[in-house]
Amino acid sequence: MPRKPTTIKEIAKILQVSTSTVSRALHDHPSIGTATSARVKQLAKELNYERNQTAVYFQQGKTYTIGVILPELSEAFFSSAISAIEDTAYKRNYTVLLAQSHDDAQTEKQLVEKMKNHRVDGLLVSVAKTTSTFEHFSSLSKFNIPVVFFDRIPPINGVHSVACSMVTGTIEAVTYLLKKGHRAIGMINGPETLYASTERREGYIKAMQKNRLKFDPSLVVGCDLTEEGTIKALEELLANKRKATAIVTFNDYVWLYAQKHARRLGISINKDLEFVSYANLPMMEYMDYAPLASVEQFPHQQGQKATEILLDLLASGEEQHLRQQAYYKVIVESQLVESSRKL
Repeated sequence: MPRKPTTIKEIAKILQVSTSTVSRALHDHPSIGTATSARVKQLAKELNYERNQTAVYFQQGKTYTIGVILPELSEAFFSSAISAIEDTAYKRNYTVLLAQSHDDAQTEKQLVEKMKNHRVDGLLVSVAKTTSTFEHFSSLSKFNIPVVFFDRIPPINGVHSVACSMVTGTIEAVTYLLKKGHRAIGMINGPETLYASTERREGYIKAMQKNRLKFDPSLVVGCDLTEEGTIKALEELLANKRKATAIVTFNDYVWLYAQKHARRLGISINKDLEFVSYANLPMMEYMDYAPLASVEQFPHQQGQKATEILLDLLASGEEQHLRQQAYYKVIVESQLVESSRKL
């Protein structure tokens, strides 16, 4: 049967000194003589004593742990963000506690409660696509747990956030297709609950206005980001009296679903129907029917910046920022990247 970890009390009992003497000796306190300090350290080494880090954190009022709640870690976008989050946190001696909401609002609420109960010092969040209320995040302020949102930002004021500019990215995407001669440009957008969907629609409208073209709302169709939802949205666009010759899809995964179904219908991709997407996932280079271009959203940069903000809040005290009503709002400029594939 494995032996329980050695405690300071055991060392003190063997050496017949107080626990405070042992503790000070182990921390090289100047009030402890050299001989006593050496005896304590030698015995601690022989008994394989290790500091109870949890007790230390409890005394400091910190756990040096940050929580991260993401929709899906399997997505390359969030994998890249997590890599940056972990690297940044570890450099500041913080541990990362990771959880996935699987794009479900109820699961997200439960995870927030679990993170609070695990006493995380702060939280990084990219909200689920079905999340429509945000009290589970605002309630954390009562426990002095700061929250920084990234990529998927809730449509509310008074939050710390890091996000890519989807308005400018969409203007670039639509303008790119207009320059290629398209006029009936469709958009398969995301759920209305996502602020990013609102930004994409806004960017689409602005691109049309900049080019002195009338906005046709029937060419912008929402979906729930699933394959079934994407197929339904695509068929709605294809049935439109202004049949789309090009489509901007919410992300590269939606594009995958859309082009797969289009080919099933006998449509020639990038001839009869051209696509532009978002996220610029690495796998695009290896696809036979890659979109003409994809809007790069820089997940690594977003993850790194969001973590830096959270750690700065923890270092200075979130309460101070709340009193000053100062909130970080960082916008990372997107970039339209043309496919390197020969189409």
